[in-house]
Amino acid sequence: MSNIEYEAKIYDVDPADIIEKLTNLGAKEVGNYNFCRYVFDTIPAKPDRWVRLRSDGKQATLTVKEITADTIDGTHEWEVEVSDMETTLEILAKIGIKPRGYQENKRQEYDLGGVQVVIDRWPKLKPYVEIEANSVAEVVKTAALLGFTESDLITKSTSDLYRNIGIDIEKLAELKFDK
Repeated sequence: MSNIEYEAKIYDVDPADIIEKLTNLGAKEVGNYNFCRYVFDTIPAKPDRWVRLRSDGKQATLTVKEITADTIDGTHEWEVEVSDMETTLEILAKIGIKPRGYQENKRQEYDLGGVQVVIDRWPKLKPYVEIEANSVAEVVKTAALLGFTESDLITKSTSDLYRNIGIDIEKLAELKFDK
């Protein structure tokens, strides 16, 4: 099983326009989520690798993400479902792993012929689309179906998008919509 994520973002989109395009293309709405997550440094800490404990209120996952290149296929992910986010957080604390931050975001998820297309909203960022598929070619093709070119695709992390607006989320204890 590959742990490579084939994904790219299109920043600063009009969500209503994207939803209309997805609907016209026959995409199926998968769900709307309000995510909360705790982010942890790995041991030893590395700038392009981190641990995420995330929940949408129903399902929780523990994930290690690592960026090996600033490309569509440059992110690696290892993920497992956990049955209880709070207990998992407590277990991690008991073994000395404390979160460096708490973050929230909102997501609308669609399935377009087996390709995951999401509209993400984060505090203080403009909405963006993220396309995740089984290959680089599928990501580029899906972007084209939505009216975007390959040059519109970015592979920056969400942390990079925040750095572009002068915010270092890796140093924020909390990133919430109400703050």
